[in-house]
Amino acid sequence: MKRTTIFLAMSLGLLVAAGAQAETLLVDRVKSEQGNALPKRGNSMAQVEGKFGAPQQKYPAIAGPGSRKRNPPITRWAYANFNVYFEYNHVVDAVMIKAKPEEIGPAPVNH
Repeated sequence: MKRTTIFLAMSLGLLVAAGAQAETLLVDRVKSEQGNALPKRGNSMAQVEGKFGAPQQKYPAIAGPGSRKRNPPITRWAYANFNVYFEYNHVVDAVMIKAKPEEIGPAPVNH
């Protein structure tokens, strides 16, 4: 009985390890693609477009209810491998998107 339990535990451990190796973390891909720099926080829309070209899609600004000061308009530009988020006219964040279904991280938005 002990041998069966040990064998099952070892088999389960190997399956978990094999499954973990099959997954690719988006963070790991981002680290390996350091040469493909993302837009920097604070860059203007003109700077981003000048460096990375025109985005595939520009989404209209979205602002929450209340004053503009508390809820500034946020605009998203979609590129092939990343999205850029702007507050007014300046970058607040740039996020890589998944390249493969097995990759763990944000998925591309279907249009």
